[in-house]
Amino acid sequence: MARLVQCVMLKREAPGFDRPPYPGELGRRIYESVSREAWARWLQHQTMLINEYRLTPIEPKARKFLEAEMEKFFFGTGSSKPEGYKARESGE
Repeated sequence: MARLVQCVMLKREAPGFDRPPYPGELGRRIYESVSREAWARWLQHQTMLINEYRLTPIEPKARKFLEAEMEKFFFGTGSSKPEGYKARESGE
């Protein structure tokens, strides 16, 4: 049976992770209060950020930026889309 969490993003109980999906303190917070569904939303948003800002995730500066955006996405005011961003017609 899936572990349930009170998801901070969905504002309801939903299936969570079996172990933290990210290292460190932020990973622990995500494990405790972010559902798999909300994490999937983050992964889509993160992909958009990487593509729009042309980030290289292996670079420390890019990783720090993405971690800060992840923190905002789940526990802050939300992560914004880049200025002038327009979703593709495919539904992004």
